[in-house]
Amino acid sequence: MTAGDTIFALSSGAGRAAIAVVRISGARTATVLHAVAGGLSAPRQASLRKITDPESGEILDEGLVLWFPAPQSVTGEDLAEFHLHGSQAVIAAVLAALSRFPGVRPAEPGEFTRRAFQNGKIDLVQVEGLGDLLEARTAVQRQQAYRQLSGTPSTVFENWRRQLLLIRADIEAAVDFVEEPGVAEEAAASIDQRIAALADELTGHLARSSSAEIIRQGIRIVLAGRPNTGKSSLLNALAQRDAAIVSSVPGTTRDAIEISMDLAGFPVIVTDTAGLRSTGADPVEEEGIRRSRQHIAAADVLVWVVAPDIAESEKPDEGITPDLTVLNKADLPEREAGLPRNKLVADHVRTSTVSYIGITELLVSLTKLVRERFGSVESPLLVSARQKRAVEISIRLLNEAQALPAVALEVKAEVIRQACDGIGRLTGRVDVEEWLGAIFSRFCIGK
Repeated sequence: MTAGDTIFALSSGAGRAAIAVVRISGARTATVLHAVAGGLSAPRQASLRKITDPESGEILDEGLVLWFPAPQSVTGEDLAEFHLHGSQAVIAAVLAALSRFPGVRPAEPGEFTRRAFQNGKIDLVQVEGLGDLLEARTAVQRQQAYRQLSGTPSTVFENWRRQLLLIRADIEAAVDFVEEPGVAEEAAASIDQRIAALADELTGHLARSSSAEIIRQGIRIVLAGRPNTGKSSLLNALAQRDAAIVSSVPGTTRDAIEISMDLAGFPVIVTDTAGLRSTGADPVEEEGIRRSRQHIAAADVLVWVVAPDIAESEKPDEGITPDLTVLNKADLPEREAGLPRNKLVADHVRTSTVSYIGITELLVSLTKLVRERFGSVESPLLVSARQKRAVEISIRLLNEAQALPAVALEVKAEVIRQACDGIGRLTGRVDVEEWLGAIFSRFCIGK
């Protein structure tokens, strides 16, 4: 990869479509437009042009051409788009023609976005938001991703970094007067108050971040219970397909089976687990039970499945606290049930995977649980493990800075610098010259 190359790519989806968008970015974009489209159109205005192969002179297509001169483009470079007919033949011919220009090559994955970042058009938080938006499968994922892409969190992160720059500037200014009686103590006390306030703010946002990462990855709903309570049938009913093998033989489910669902806009992963009992019929079932317990421990929502024909199925193992209990096989005739239904569980959802009784009610109950747990009105700022880690490190450094004695102002300044760099890594904008500028502009102390 050569950074100075002009790059191109099909930016619309692969496959047959009415319109295909080919994008080109780099210093040779204008040269390509002159050769392929007969010249430059007015900036940011669509122009109908014949697209020609300059080598053969053949007209490849007729479509709209848009010209975005630098720096007013999404990449910050000269950029153009060809809006073509979406046939594979047209796309292949146009891409082949572009590839024959010297210094022009196909883009690598994410290279347009990388150039936008390098040219200051977007920051790392927005890059992550764009990636999440492209991967979004549900409304809630889309909303969370767009918030990151919009730049709202970046503004908050930049404010945190600015506060740390100013705190460090104040520390550096106070260092010159450290030998004067009481000056160091007074300066340190004021600075520590500001550090503590910022540390508290970061800690609050960190505490609210767990739900955001779960939204990115999918909320884990785990179906657990004794063998033969109908967990696999329930999974199939929720998936509306035969995702899991169903059998009357206990221990049929040996490993966890997962399906993805959109639950009122929330991304969920529903997991069917092996039935829990004290000992498995063989080592394979034993391993399935062990994995079931792992899934139960990691569940965001735990559903305990009970059946009237399975003795003691209403009793979870010690340490397991379900969020919802489902009385499955609710239409089982009394003579086959073996256990009185009204004594199994006091508060439950009744379902049948044969007649589909209660499946809608189960979905309603799950939706309510998910909304209560993950539908906070205030969207978290920190949504990825990378962002959380950067803030965790910065909080630790701020706490270390507070703990330093008043006479150790120079050490405190260095710790604050590290915390500032940590916050700067959130957006990818870390500039040593900025804190120097803050010092010189705010504290003219004759140096």
